[in-house]
Amino acid sequence: MPDRRDKRREGLGRKAAESHQAPAAGEYFLKPGYIYLSREPAVIYCVLGSCVAVCLWDRRQRIGGMNHFQYPQIPDRTQATARYGNVATLALVRLLLAEGTDRGTLEGQIFGGGSRGPGSPEAEIGRQNVSTAKEVLARQGIAVTSEDVGGTRGRKLIYNTETNEAVVLKVERLREEDWYPYRLETEGRPC
Repeated sequence: MPDRRDKRREGLGRKAAESHQAPAAGEYFLKPGYIYLSREPAVIYCVLGSCVAVCLWDRRQRIGGMNHFQYPQIPDRTQATARYGNVATLALVRLLLAEGTDRGTLEGQIFGGGSRGPGSPEAEIGRQNVSTAKEVLARQGIAVTSEDVGGTRGRKLIYNTETNEAVVLKVERLREEDWYPYRLETEGRPC
């Protein structure tokens, strides 16, 4: 039985065929601890609480990517993964540079880093995640052109790698259906 995404894709494909336009961009749901980069146009989705997503875009080549990390830094290089902001953000920069981009044409956007309020366990982690993203981008000479960070609401992020457009939907609480069609838990709770 097709899910809602299949029906939406069918509708997009039919609409594009009827109007003689190119089909819709590929879609990808980015889980915590992952990085996505594509030369082909793509729409990347993620759900953020205290996690942070960094979107980088090359305005000359019109390609972009996103990371989604849970923790600010890992000091031990032998345990480095994209779950950590210092690793994930630098890796995204390096991936774009490997595609022939130039630091001077890269733009950054930062999203997430929220909490349930002052004193909540994730409040400090969210602040540190945002700080790490900003520090890495500053060291790499990449300007942050947009950010939506902090606060007490979760975010659903939709990012278009071709246009560098981001849509942020803020929610009071992350519900099971926010993850549809994905079920993702991180250490017993959504990111």
